[in-house]
Amino acid sequence: MKHTLSILLQNESGALMRVAGLFAARHCNIDSLTVAATRDPAVSQLTLVMDGADDTVEQIIKQTRKLVDVIDVSHPTVAAP
Repeated sequence: MKHTLSILLQNESGALMRVAGLFAARHCNIDSLTVAATRDPAVSQLTLVMDGADDTVEQIIKQTRKLVDVIDVSHPTVAAP
């Protein structure tokens, strides 16, 4: 199943590499990755799409939240029609 994660992180050198490294260490492929500036120049918005089981995604979210540069992680869910 496809999952979209929205991550706010400090706009620091190497922050994106640490997040991507976490996914690589868990053997999870990132299908799409977009990074954009926010109103605060010290914070970046990272949006990524990945394919994985629900329990795997929940574990990755917990581990991502533990990273020093990560401010917030959200996993918006879409209600079924």
